[in-house]
Amino acid sequence: MRRLCAAVLSDLCRASIFCCLSTLYCANLAAQNAPVPADSAAAIGFTYTLPPDWTVIKAKPLPRPAPGTSPLLPRRGTACTDVAETAMRGNPASVIVVVDLPFNCFGQVMTEDDLAGFGSGAADGIKQDFDLKDVLSTNYSLHGHPFWIERAKGNPKGRGQEQYMVEIACSLLKKGAVCWMATTVDEASLRVFEQTPVELDGEAATPLVPATAFTSLPATN
Repeated sequence: MRRLCAAVLSDLCRASIFCCLSTLYCANLAAQNAPVPADSAAAIGFTYTLPPDWTVIKAKPLPRPAPGTSPLLPRRGTACTDVAETAMRGNPASVIVVVDLPFNCFGQVMTEDDLAGFGSGAADGIKQDFDLKDVLSTNYSLHGHPFWIERAKGNPKGRGQEQYMVEIACSLLKKGAVCWMATTVDEASLRVFEQTPVELDGEAATPLVPATAFTSLPATN
């Protein structure tokens, strides 16, 4: 199960992040769409609301079948993974992507043993197009919800002059698994990613990443 989750999550994250980092299409799309709450986030049981200077890009709705054709088959398994939110700020852009996987659609409940594999899918998607170094990985907990997190310095392959901080935090909720991902060009954007309050399963809101999450961890390349 961990391999399947990682593969699908990898493709979703790569597509979402690089749409915003590499093309003008996302910038134009973002300008046309006002920030809105993520429906899949509410369904799974979390909120994560960025400051108003971040532009949230609406996800495209699923296509409807043409009149007279067979209805679309219901999604199951890893096809249930959704990009709940994509947001960007600045030029060059810092990008935050939130991806979730509802268990009722997936067909089974993930456990804490699956969490690192789910999170590594996001990291693998980024590694296909980023050269990463000084990688740090660790675990923490918010209101009893386990988190896996990874942070690294990176640059798009072939564009070594463009430096980013890359950070991925994943958790398990009662109704699904969620990953929050950031590729940021400055410390201020990384702080926004980490310090924006997240509410999980109705618990009191708290910053997504504790200030002590990476304390005293050695870096590995």
